[in-house]
Amino acid sequence: MDRLKFACPCHFGLESVLNFEIKKIGGEDISVSDGKVTFYGDFSTLARANISLATAERVLIVLAEFHAESFEDLFQGVKKIPFENFIGKSDAFPVKSGHALNSTLHSVPDCQSIIKKAAVERLKEKYRVSWFEETGAIFPIQFSIIKDKAIIYLDTTGTGLHKRGYRKNSNDAPIKETLAAGIVDLARVKGDSVVCDPFCGSGTLLIESAYKALSLAPGLKRKFIAEKWGCINSSIWKEERNSAIELVRHDTAFKAFGSDIDSDAVQLTTDNAAKAGVSKRISSSKADIKNFKNQKGTITICNPPYGERLLDVKEAEELYKIMGQVFEGSKDAPCYIISPHEEFEKFFGRKADKRRKLYNGMLKCQLFMYYK
Repeated sequence: MDRLKFACPCHFGLESVLNFEIKKIGGEDISVSDGKVTFYGDFSTLARANISLATAERVLIVLAEFHAESFEDLFQGVKKIPFENFIGKSDAFPVKSGHALNSTLHSVPDCQSIIKKAAVERLKEKYRVSWFEETGAIFPIQFSIIKDKAIIYLDTTGTGLHKRGYRKNSNDAPIKETLAAGIVDLARVKGDSVVCDPFCGSGTLLIESAYKALSLAPGLKRKFIAEKWGCINSSIWKEERNSAIELVRHDTAFKAFGSDIDSDAVQLTTDNAAKAGVSKRISSSKADIKNFKNQKGTITICNPPYGERLLDVKEAEELYKIMGQVFEGSKDAPCYIISPHEEFEKFFGRKADKRRKLYNGMLKCQLFMYYK
C-alpha cells in the first residue's frame, strides 16, 4: 500500500511536540488539531511511528471520513471502506472504542453495532462467505463522530504507546510516560544534559529524560498489534527496529539524579531504570526537599505531590513554599514543574517565565517553567 493517512492522539498541550517528532520520522502533509496530529506515510512509517514516537498515545490508520446524520448514513459510509485491503478472511475486527459528540448519532453502543454490521457485510461480499470465525490477527476498529462527521480508524498499536514496558510497578500517583516525555522535550533535555527530579516517584521523568538524551526509541522493546497483520511484511518491523537501534547514542554524557522522601519510591526508580536499560545513567537516593541543593547546569523536572494525588491541598501549598526557597529556576539551573494548583506561582513565590496548559489524565495542569 503506497500511501496511508495516520492519526496520532496525544495529551492536550503536546501537539507541537508530537508534530516535531512526526516530522523527524518522515511523516508527510502533517496537520495539527486539538489532541491529535494527522500525517501520511506507508507501512514503514507505521512501524517507525509505533517504535519511535514518545508523545503519541497510539498510531491509527484513518480509513474514511464522511458525513453521518443517520444510522443508514453510517452504515453506507462504513460499507464503502475497502477493509479487505487490510483484513484477511479469518481475521478478527472488533469495534473496540469510539465516541460521539455534538452529533445526531449519540449512542456509542448503537454506532458500534452499525459499524460492525457494515464491516461484516462488506467482507462477506468480498470473500464470498456467510460468516466469520475471527480467529486470526486482530484489527481493532475505532471511530469518532463529531458534529455529524464520522471518522473510522484501524488501531495499529494495541496496548497504548505509554506502556513502554519498564514500569511494571508504580507508586500511588505516576505521571503517564507520554506526558513525561513531552515535559522532557519542553525542558530541552539533550545528550549532554544533567537532569534532577527531587520527587522521583517511579522514576518516569528521569527514564524519559534518558530516552530523549540517548535517542532511545521508547517502543524498541515492546510489540504492537499490527506486527501480526498479514498485510504488513514482517521484514518492515525488523528493518525499523534495526534503524532505531543504530540511532541510539551511547557516547553522550547524560546523567540523571532522583530523590524522594519515600524509600520505596527510591527503590522503584532504581528498579524501573534497570528494566528500561538506563540504570547506568540514573541514580536515586532518599532525601527531603528541604535539603535540596541546586547544581549549576542541572535541569530540575518534577511532578510534586498534590491534593488528590498524595497530599491534601494545604500540605501541597506548604511544599510549594519550600520549593520556591530551594529551587533556583535560572538560566544556569532551570526548573520545570507540573501542577494542577491554579495558584502555584503564589505559593512558589514568583511568576513562571513561561507556562503551558497540559492534562495529566483528567486533571487539568500547567507546566511552570523557570529558566531565565
